[in-house]
Amino acid sequence: MTNNFLDSIKKRRSHYEISKEKIVSDERIQEIIEYVVKHTPSAFNSQTARVVLLLGDNHTKLWNITESALREVVPEDDFAPTEEKIKSFDAGYGTVLFFEDTDIVKKFQEDFPLYKDNFPIWSKESSGMHQFNIWTALKLEGYGASLQHYTELIEEEVRNEWNIPENWEMRAQMPFGKPTAETGDKEFKSLEDRIRVYK
Repeated sequence: MTNNFLDSIKKRRSHYEISKEKIVSDERIQEIIEYVVKHTPSAFNSQTARVVLLLGDNHTKLWNITESALREVVPEDDFAPTEEKIKSFDAGYGTVLFFEDTDIVKKFQEDFPLYKDNFPIWSKESSGMHQFNIWTALKLEGYGASLQHYTELIEEEVRNEWNIPENWEMRAQMPFGKPTAETGDKEFKSLEDRIRVYK
């Protein structure tokens, strides 16, 4: 690990105030995502991660879908804060959607029955690593992002809209854009309660 890597971990934060201002080319964003997907590890080198990048009108369409879905479950009288939050995501430059290929998970369960209960867990862990790596890489380019989980509300319509295979299971949504405000101070729990070292 280098100091630059550790500093990148520290600087990656949740940004909810973002804009559509372009920082790097769309090709550069795609290059970053392709690099991360290629090099992020997975159990048994299963490579179950699947990623969809939505830019321009496709990005806006996703958050329109999400807003419509939320209107079905959030009372109208209480909807204003939800609407404001969704609009803050749409205000960004793009969205990264994270999926896992469940066919591959099931195949590994069949091939390695001793570990069959672990493969869905390992799939989630690998997805988390992809999310963190893409998030951090975008931060290094100057973008701010946050991780959202509206999956159950929007997965079916997203699948239909962008022709997502049935075996791709959605895990998270990551809106990103140029930060328009600083993040606040982060509180940390005592490391003495979180880490043990035996020499």
